[in-house]
Amino acid sequence: MVLIKMREIAEAYLGSTVKNAVVTVPAYFNDSQRQATKDADVIAGLNVMRIINEPTAAVIAYGLDKKATSVGEKNVLIFDLGGGTFDVSLLTIEEGIFEVKATAGDTHLGGEDFDNRMVNHFVQEFKRKNKKDISGNPRAPRRLRTSCERAKRTLSSTAQTTIEITRVLISTPLNMDLFKKCMEPVEKCLRDAKMDKSTIHDVFLVGGSTRIPKVKQLLQDFFNGKELCKSINPDEAVAYGAAVQAAILSGEGNEKVQDLLLLVVTPLTWLGNCRWRYDRFDSKEHDNPHKERTGIPPAPKGVPQITVCFDIDANGILNVSAEDKTTGQKNKITITNDKGKLLKDEIEKMVQEAEKYKSEDEEHKKKVEAKNALENYSYNMRIKDEKIGAKLPPSDKKRIEDAIEEAIQWLDSNQLAEADEFEDKMEELESICNPVIAKMYQGAGGDMGGGMDDGGGPPGGARSADPKIEEVD
Repeated sequence: MVLIKMREIAEAYLGSTVKNAVVTVPAYFNDSQRQATKDADVIAGLNVMRIINEPTAAVIAYGLDKKATSVGEKNVLIFDLGGGTFDVSLLTIEEGIFEVKATAGDTHLGGEDFDNRMVNHFVQEFKRKNKKDISGNPRAPRRLRTSCERAKRTLSSTAQTTIEITRVLISTPLNMDLFKKCMEPVEKCLRDAKMDKSTIHDVFLVGGSTRIPKVKQLLQDFFNGKELCKSINPDEAVAYGAAVQAAILSGEGNEKVQDLLLLVVTPLTWLGNCRWRYDRFDSKEHDNPHKERTGIPPAPKGVPQITVCFDIDANGILNVSAEDKTTGQKNKITITNDKGKLLKDEIEKMVQEAEKYKSEDEEHKKKVEAKNALENYSYNMRIKDEKIGAKLPPSDKKRIEDAIEEAIQWLDSNQLAEADEFEDKMEELESICNPVIAKMYQGAGGDMGGGMDDGGGPPGGARSADPKIEEVD
């Protein structure tokens, strides 16, 4: 459903049908995960031209941005810390050729882990101070998580902030061990590429979590004070690079991208611990495509020299071609991994089922949105009543408070109600609250000291001017 929605958004923006796509995945996705991603794209009606790693896509954006001023070979480290995964890639860029030397990362390290750490901390703090466990309450953990996510965003530009729900000060040391854990894949990536950190020309930040000051400080300290590259929005770099790759593959790119070439390392999960067998001899060691781009170590004296080339297409098929330099004899093999791959009939069945249940999904979505709107409006009005209650006549204040409490109680007892029921309840609550707020605003001469989200501002009797709907602490 997410992919279908993304395709629809793209089509609405472009004004034309979208059939082809370049898809990005975390660097350490294995072959099964990549195949599942491709199957999902097929179900969404997309033809996948290529699947590339997120850090690799980001470095394309970086390389295009630096292309005009870049001279000679550059070693670039991509530090990609997002919401759920963490990837590190080391690439060499020279004259439009992007060669991935090594990748590392952690598929279970990112912004969500920082949120979880804070949520768990405050649940324990609340239990210690109030002798109550809020984790069993269906609403409290969600509101606490929203507050923690907001605090995390604040900590992306400052060293400390306060969460009002517990009235305690938090700062970056709460997640310090997770931040330090981010340095381990950086060290591993350098070891795999057999490079020293002093040889790295640029360190490029990707992903929203790289805005956290402590993360940037640890990374900068690791590279002995090197200035980190922030020339491209970290949230947009991956999409930017994927769009450039799509332009190249579709032949629609301008002169800025026509001479770009991307060489990506073959993940170990594609090959496993396999022993390559040749016509004239058996390699006594596991050949490592990461180590030698020709793929084969020097042959023993008197044994024919063979050159091997590897290529992985968007379907996850590894094509291997070999040439005996002595005789000119050539050979090709194809390696596939069909484990977990959906059959064509299965995909077609899923597409048909998606169409069949599309209307039901839309109805469910409408119901969820209506329920959330009523819940958010009710709690926002409760907060507003606490702020401006002293300015209201006692009778009006009681009307609002009774209406809010009645709406909240109704919500608790009618979680499975239909969308129109939630909408009717919303209109009923608005019809009570909005006139009272509007009358108070008019009585104050139109100056309540701010907009609706800080206690003032007229509702205007229309939903477009209702109190701002957001999660509350």
